Amino acid sequence: MKDVAARAGVGLKTVSRVVNEEPGVTPDTVARVQAAIDALGFRRNDSARLLRTRRTSSVGLVLEDLADPFYAPLSRAVEDVARAHGALLFTGSSAEDPRREQELVLAFCARRVDGLIVVPAGDDHRYLTPEIEAGVATVFVDRPAGRIDADVVLTDNAGGTRDGVAHLIAHGHRRIAFIGDQSGIHTAAERLRGYREAMAAAGLPIRPEWCSMGPTTPDRVRAVLGPMLEGPEPVTALFAGNNRVTVTAVRVLSGHPVPVALVGFDDFELADLLNPAVTVVAQDSPGLGRSAAQLLFRRLDGIADDSPRRVELACRLIARGSGEIPPHA
Repeated sequence: MKDVAARAGVGLKTVSRVVNEEPGVTPDTVARVQAAIDALGFRRNDSARLLRTRRTSSVGLVLEDLADPFYAPLSRAVEDVARAHGALLFTGSSAEDPRREQELVLAFCARRVDGLIVVPAGDDHRYLTPEIEAGVATVFVDRPAGRIDADVVLTDNAGGTRDGVAHLIAHGHRRIAFIGDQSGIHTAAERLRGYREAMAAAGLPIRPEWCSMGPTTPDRVRAVLGPMLEGPEPVTALFAGNNRVTVTAVRVLSGHPVPVALVGFDDFELADLLNPAVTVVAQDSPGLGRSAAQLLFRRLDGIADDSPRRVELACRLIARGSGEIPPHA
């Protein structure tokens, strides 16, 4: 900084103000200091800045799976908000493993991130209490925290599923199957609740063999969907609990001799180009990330009240063809 100040003919404080984008410096002086910075290749020492401000201008984002298409727009939205606040985003995935989630979260905290946005894999987040009390702002997204009160941004999973199943019912279906993720996952449980509520509201029974919760691997989905499509009274429609289930269902149903209606929770790439195009209940994935990040930075800036906030975003039913197939006579 001394070299920059000498080259630009200004004091150290002026260089500091320019580097930190503080007011009180004329445009001509800013240009002169910036020219000196460029000529000398000066870079701000963020370690020294941390000692002075006690802020790292960085946040951590813990997702379930970086490879899941659902999380890409969510992550991008968080990054855009962080960038607008001059913050760097660190991202990692828990692989739906509570222990890995905890290790990753605490690793971010050890690197002194200012805040955290977490898609929880576990159901006990008391390990975060010391970090939150020490000032690490924390917002949970997609699923609520377990055993602590904290900010959370969610999708209306039950409401979206109710709308999707009601859509199938409105098109004449009475034997409707549901295949979801593992029941211990908050979003999966909420979607199952929405399915049950829609069927109950229409006065329709749910046979045990029509409903299956578990891992969303292609082999399991094929194994449980096959029997649902067979027998004297097979299901005429399926509600798929997430995009991984939907993709496998599309493959199975494409080879099935009888048309079966399909509505999936979560949109996915090329869903509109299939034949028939897939009707989906679409989440606002960017909205989840943006809302969580905005809430986080309000906490960091001290402009949010102390009580934990719960934000819930609505879903959107996109009718494309697969969900409008009538029951086979």
